[in-house]
Amino acid sequence: MISPLYFACETDDKGAYLRTEVRPVIPHQFVIAGWTGRDAAGIQHHIHELELIGVPGPSSVPLYYRASASLLTQATTIEVLGDQSSGEAEPVLFFAADEWWLTVGSDHTDRKVETYSIAVSKQMCPKPVAALAWRWSDVADYQDELQLCSRILEDGQWVDYQKGTFAAIRPLNSLRDSCYPAGVAPAGCFVSCGTLGALPNAKGLGIRPAAQMEIEIRDPRRQRSIIHRYSVQSLPVVA
Repeated sequence: MISPLYFACETDDKGAYLRTEVRPVIPHQFVIAGWTGRDAAGIQHHIHELELIGVPGPSSVPLYYRASASLLTQATTIEVLGDQSSGEAEPVLFFAADEWWLTVGSDHTDRKVETYSIAVSKQMCPKPVAALAWRWSDVADYQDELQLCSRILEDGQWVDYQKGTFAAIRPLNSLRDSCYPAGVAPAGCFVSCGTLGALPNAKGLGIRPAAQMEIEIRDPRRQRSIIHRYSVQSLPVVA
């Protein structure tokens, strides 16, 4: 049986105050949406940066990959095979207590496996998610203002890895409804809603591995953030 994840679920009482309640959520289904850019140029940029590391382009956009719900984790350290994996910040919607909630996750992916099968690569690594969530109905109307960003530890310094707003991603309701029409879903359903392109470093490298990563969603209207930081432990590849 899959162990529950625990989320501090934050709700807005008509703007008067924020109320937080810790809820256990047992992951039931997990869908990872890919190629979710709102404009053709953004999608092509992400396709191009993946092609640079040998990943073939998609058959259509967007695509929805099913992954094991047991991959979801709130651990601060994940173990991966080898040193060819990397993360990417994504908004994550999940259904619990008769509501949809928003948190931030990382679609940590084995990039070597991704060169021959994206679907298989989605199964190769744990998928970190934060322990804080906002009620989706509280922020859905101004979702394009929400900021998605990530940072990685590179050469001993924290550097920006991704930065942008939800406006670069298709509306999250549309991505969710493609998996669960009209938003009707059993408890414990998770939808990871796509990402932003990686910012290149001084060597011109975009997508790249890192020993530590921090993912974040910022709500500038309410001056709050959801943040999760995790470390990556590489396991030896034995032939």
